Amino acid sequence: MLAERVEREFLDYVRKPGRYIGGEINRIKKDLLQCDLKVALCFPDIYEVAMSYGGLAIIYDILNKIDGVAAERVFAPWIDAEKVLREKKIPLFSLESKAALRIFDIVGFSLTNELCYSNVLNMLDLGGINIRSAGRDENDPLVIAGGGMSNCCEPMGEFVDLFVLGEAEEAVVELIELIRGQKRAGAAKKAILSKAAEEFDWVYVPVCWPGPGARVTGHERRNAVVEDFENAPAPVRPIVPFVQAIHERVSVEIMRGCPGRCRFCQASFCRRPIRYRSVERIIDIAKKCYHATGFDTVSLLSLSSADYPHIEELAGGLHEYFQDRHVGLSLPSLRVGRGLKLLPELVKSVRKGGLTIAVEAASEELRRIINKPLKDEDLFASAEAAYRAGWRRLKLYFMVGLPGESMEDVRRIVQLSFELGRLRRKIDGRTGQVNVAVSWFVPKPHTPFGWLGQREKSYFEQAKELILDEKRKHRAKFLQFKFHNIDRSVLESAIGRGGRDCSDVIEAAWRSGARFDLWDECFDYTLWQRAFEKFGMDVESAAQRQFGPDEILPWEHLGGPDKKYLLGHLDKAMKEVENLKPET
Repeated sequence: MLAERVEREFLDYVRKPGRYIGGEINRIKKDLLQCDLKVALCFPDIYEVAMSYGGLAIIYDILNKIDGVAAERVFAPWIDAEKVLREKKIPLFSLESKAALRIFDIVGFSLTNELCYSNVLNMLDLGGINIRSAGRDENDPLVIAGGGMSNCCEPMGEFVDLFVLGEAEEAVVELIELIRGQKRAGAAKKAILSKAAEEFDWVYVPVCWPGPGARVTGHERRNAVVEDFENAPAPVRPIVPFVQAIHERVSVEIMRGCPGRCRFCQASFCRRPIRYRSVERIIDIAKKCYHATGFDTVSLLSLSSADYPHIEELAGGLHEYFQDRHVGLSLPSLRVGRGLKLLPELVKSVRKGGLTIAVEAASEELRRIINKPLKDEDLFASAEAAYRAGWRRLKLYFMVGLPGESMEDVRRIVQLSFELGRLRRKIDGRTGQVNVAVSWFVPKPHTPFGWLGQREKSYFEQAKELILDEKRKHRAKFLQFKFHNIDRSVLESAIGRGGRDCSDVIEAAWRSGARFDLWDECFDYTLWQRAFEKFGMDVESAAQRQFGPDEILPWEHLGGPDKKYLLGHLDKAMKEVENLKPET
């Protein structure tokens, strides 16, 4: 237990001590000495980001409700804090008890993005735990990981003992009870891992993998699914952070899964089937969370909230209860179409800062290729309805580098955004503020586009310059463009579809200083280039790699839809691409 050392030797020497002190309202602290299983819930980013991640809050609540089990939070220390920890030889510690990471029985990581991997290694090392599974002994914790990246986790296969695939609410309880039982029986770590892999087909243990290129019959894993989503656990006393989090609000998941099948989106293909919570259950959760926290916004979470079948009734019920309490309603981007019809009803409750629309592609032809059937007339009708309902700003999302795309499609992004901004003039004579976020297409595992290579880096650089040139031509101050980091998108593609050989690359990059690769002030692309080169690979070639339809994919044994189904989607998309080619 490090409480005294943390207070005496650490907190006075870091820039934001509130990230590390713990003790917040609604946090749960058990006596670790009285618990037979101690779990460190680790998030490989700073406090402000970690405290905005709902998945961690759910698991924290579930585990701490189990008698004899204690779950405590451990987040990545920022650069200044890491320096203090290393200089003073203070091991990474939990927020609740200030307990060293290595004293926990289980160290569990939430993997939400490929570019958090260097932080996972850094946290293990700061905690005094060997980063490689093969280097740990019986006295070391079991290192477990879950989250969206578990479905393409081979790059982390050398560092993590066990992955949980899919939805964890029920799976984590079953896994915890198995581990407790095995530990009480005196089972060795290897036996526990083998038993878990044998017992649960949503558990993936990398040491049980037959090897790259092997046919995986008998080793295929599937995603755990919460069938009864209505009664799935939902924290009703969320922790109130000491440092302002990225999202500081009551968050309630209203549905799981998405009826859309955008061919670039991993979540829409991996998170199935579609399930809903009842209006009564959602409102009850929102009320309890509000009274336990005092947050002034209720956010309704899902992949596609406009497809929740009772969204009008839900918005009305929340408005009725919260209107006199000055609590607003926040919705993710409303899908054009049904979202348009909801605007008059939702305007009473939703704070009208800016309306977000994920357009993705500027032409209807490209949208057909990605399987997003959005017509321009519906897009303009939605924007006009938003302006009439009181919105003054639009936020648009576009993706560049999609299959079949031309530079004319890229140029059209600016023209379309310009026209949507000027559309407000017919309402009140003013121009709408339009903020445009442009990302670079990254082919994702378990999607139809996972077989395709990413465009060359030079293509993205050319597209960015073209967009900025077109904006200057329009002289439109109301248009603001924000671009994702191109190098980061290249790295995401290279690692995201990689195999176990990427483990060496990740370790080499981390040992060279890679940290917080999702942060502009820390990301160093050259470190990763050298790490790939060290093992005879090129990061851009890896990002642009195309897979054959009969090729064994590094992720195909890790949950996800049937391969033939995805290839059918890919075939339809490629036929649409062919239809775009001019006749000769």
